[in-house]
This record gives sequence, C-alpha cells and structure tokens, in this order.
Amino acid sequence: MQVENSMEILQSIPMNIDIHAVLAASRIKTESRDGKIIQELIESVQPAIQPKAVYRLCYIDSRQENTITFGGVHFTSRVMQVNLEQTERVFPFIVTAGRELEEATRNTTDMLHQYALDVLKETVLRQALEYVQTHLKETYNLQKISMMNPGSLTDWPITEQPKLFSLFGDVKQLIGVELTESYLMYPVKSVSGLIFPTEVSFVNCQLCPRENCPGRRAPYDEMLLHMKY
Repeated sequence: MQVENSMEILQSIPMNIDIHAVLAASRIKTESRDGKIIQELIESVQPAIQPKAVYRLCYIDSRQENTITFGGVHFTSRVMQVNLEQTERVFPFIVTAGRELEEATRNTTDMLHQYALDVLKETVLRQALEYVQTHLKETYNLQKISMMNPGSLTDWPITEQPKLFSLFGDVKQLIGVELTESYLMYPVKSVSGLIFPTEVSFVNCQLCPRENCPGRRAPYDEMLLHMKY
C-alpha cells in the first residue's frame, strides 16, 4: 500500500567496495608504498562505512507558473514545474555516505591519502544513491526515473535546500545530515533532491553550460533548454 507523504529511512544499504578500483581512480599503484598504506586505511575504516538515506512519497498538491507544491511545501523552479507536468507523485530524498565515515577519515593529514579516502567516500555515496534508485523502482513499480538536485541549476538554487529538508523534520536525528549556514550539507558526501517517474530521461547536466566539470553526466543541450524550458 502506498501511503501519501509516507517517509522511509534506509540504513542497511549493501556496499561492494573494490579497494583496487579506489586506488586506480586515485591513480595510485596497488603495490606502491602509498597503495599499501591506503589499503590499510580503507580496511581500518570499513566498520564506519554506514551510508544512510531517507525519502518520502509525496503527491503533487498544486501547480502554478514556475512553482509546484508537494508535501505542503512550495518550490520555485520552472524546470521542476515542466519536469513534473506528467506525474502526480515525486520522491524527495537525502542520501549520505555517513557521518561515521566522515569522522573516521577526517584526521588523515597526507594529501594523497586524503584524496584516496575522498574517492572512497564518493564511491560509497554513489552506490548508496544507486541503491535508493533501485529500491524506488522496485517498491513503486517505476519503469524510468529522473532526478533533480537543488543547486545544480540556477533555476532551482541551493537556497531552496531548507525547503527540501523541511519535508523530513530533523534530518540530523534521522540520518546524521545537517545544513550549514550556506545551505551546504554535512557530511560533505551527501546528496539531496527529487526522484520522479518520467518517460523522457532528464539529467541536470543537460541544462548546465559549465565547462570542464568533473561530475558531468550528460552534454549541455542548449536547444533543449530553449525549446522545453
């Protein structure tokens, strides 16, 4: 049964951490001195790898020009309003690599080792987000989904982040994530946004002209920006 505005916390998120892949992504040879040290570091923080997520099923309350309301909260975004035109439900979410992992790795001072541990945390976050997406597809019988994130586009600025957090109450108590005064999340390796069913795939990157972005997942589509949004 799908209950409107129901919230679920996911804590036992399975991980498959390939230490050799982490080293390769960090451009560190496995058999090198640094490689061996980092392997030991990763093994030592394994118990702290405890990613978490929280999401809600919300139904659209109302739509107006450039604004949309769900969960009793008004969001201002032309892109969001267009993306959600053909759906009645949306899944706001917050996913984190975990406060435990952040605290277990913060005392490392060597820059190369810090970088490798950063890659580890990125890997944990990516796998956790993929798990949430698969969970939503299977739980709610969604064939295709897309995602939006506050701050990824100027159309939905990071200043809207507190609105998203307000849908969940005390997020720090729930999964250990909190907002800074500049609307960034702590732990840093956290992501928030909306997942929604769609017939046409959407990626924030399609509407972002920023060049040389290491996190780009799709090419900038200026025609899409002007024709659809």
